[in-house]
Amino acid sequence: MAGVMRRLGLALAVPLLLIAACGEKKADKPPSAPVITEGPSAAPVTDPAATAAAMSDADLAGQVLMPYAYGNDATAVDKTSAAGNRNLAGVDTPAEMVAKFRLGGLILVGFTAQDPTGSTNPATNVENPQQVRKLTDGLQTAARQAGLPPLTIGTDQEYGVVTRITQGVTALPSAMAAGAAGNPALTEAAWRAAGEELSAMGITVDFAPDADTLGPPANTVIGSRSFGGDARANAEQVAAAVRGLQSAGVTAGLKHFPGHGHTSGDSHATLPVVAQTAAQWRAQDLPPFQAGVRAGAGVVMSGHLDVQALDRGTPATFSHKVMTDELRGTLKYTGVAITDAMNMPPAMTWPAGEAAVRALNAGNDMLLMPPDIAGARDGILAGLKSGELPRGRLVEAVTRILTLKSRAGAGKGLDVVGAPAHQQAVAALDAAAVTVLRGSCRGPLLTGPITVTAAESREVARGNLVRALQAAGAKVQAAGGQVVHLVGYGDSRADLEPGAAVTVMMDTPYLLASADSPTLIATYSSSKLSLTALAGVLAGKAKASGRSPVAVPGLPPSACQ
Repeated sequence: MAGVMRRLGLALAVPLLLIAACGEKKADKPPSAPVITEGPSAAPVTDPAATAAAMSDADLAGQVLMPYAYGNDATAVDKTSAAGNRNLAGVDTPAEMVAKFRLGGLILVGFTAQDPTGSTNPATNVENPQQVRKLTDGLQTAARQAGLPPLTIGTDQEYGVVTRITQGVTALPSAMAAGAAGNPALTEAAWRAAGEELSAMGITVDFAPDADTLGPPANTVIGSRSFGGDARANAEQVAAAVRGLQSAGVTAGLKHFPGHGHTSGDSHATLPVVAQTAAQWRAQDLPPFQAGVRAGAGVVMSGHLDVQALDRGTPATFSHKVMTDELRGTLKYTGVAITDAMNMPPAMTWPAGEAAVRALNAGNDMLLMPPDIAGARDGILAGLKSGELPRGRLVEAVTRILTLKSRAGAGKGLDVVGAPAHQQAVAALDAAAVTVLRGSCRGPLLTGPITVTAAESREVARGNLVRALQAAGAKVQAAGGQVVHLVGYGDSRADLEPGAAVTVMMDTPYLLASADSPTLIATYSSSKLSLTALAGVLAGKAKASGRSPVAVPGLPPSACQ
């Protein structure tokens, strides 16, 4: 962020505010950034608490808002995007939205059909690294021209099934693949690579890693987004991902506190019930969040969840018991707490203004994707005037936000995106993740010609595996060879290929329990590097060292260990 602040003519040189610390131990104080005063920015921020306390009510209200916008450019958008922005915010462009509402942040979003979070992302404003960098630069310019602190610019780059920027980046495998690899050092290196690429694109916060511990197989909304079903193992992975991201200057955002893994409900559609006892929650869900906080995560995202052992009937986002007593009290967390998307049904029980006040009073510091930006802002202002929302609570939230802005590092140039060193770091993680759950573990797993099959929607993955097999020296033909069949996210028994020599699951491995193939393999991911690692195993050039991080009925975690 230091490089961004120099461009914007505004620096945040601050004393440490115990951001994201845990327990009684205080983090080291970061070096102060130089104070630069040129340009139309407000007075240099050298004391976040004093600056927040001196802000107008309107500026305080704006700083806690992080909406999305339509359009892939800050100032030049097409008619459809302009219409979307007018409906959402009464303006034509993202830049005008920043200025009108005095925004503290903006989230970059993208819609794809096979994405469990797709219903909350009606817009797509990310295409490729060059476009994203131009957009983020334009947004920061808008903030500078409005006399605002630099924006917090976030996105959901979890990799796997929830990946916003797909073109041109080094694609990590899903979190579950890292859980299968079981090597936190590889996870940290891969996420450092991811952080360097996100920082180069102007992203300051990544809403990742997913710290949920996976419970029932029916939990498809989390699925492979989780590192697995073992809370202790997940804790190590979460901490490694946080360290990797933040060492590259991008703030990590843990989600979905207090834990979305032990429910089959989807908070994008309804209010899921988490029926664990308090003791079960502390043993099964709390450890990964605790580890992420200890690793220094700058953001924790709430979940719209009815965790009955903590506050029955109240969505966690709106629960003081969860977001203050547990997050601030039990975990000693002092960083920024942000809501999950406020345009999800459990958060839309109340009008936007009332929901905003409820979320802030519960202990959240930022409101993500409010469905009615003006309504949320006006509700905050009305709450301040009536006393329903104490001004001190809002000042506290903005103080944390201003402090967070000072933590992001200076981004490197776009030439780091897709760099060979990043490819190597991620390839090592992919290779360690490949898991044979049934079949041979020595030599080539197939002899003779190979035919790769998959559903039509998986043609990209099929083509990548074909090319990787050919590069590994295997003979591949269109038909008549031993069949390697690919299945992935959303597939069912009907998508299996009876008689296939090898069935490969590119998401959670549960479906392998229904396959009749003599060889069953999980990659947990359909990325190009994951399929390259798979080709190495099939061709006998690499060992499948992964272990399934979730239990698959009738199958061992690995047939090779």
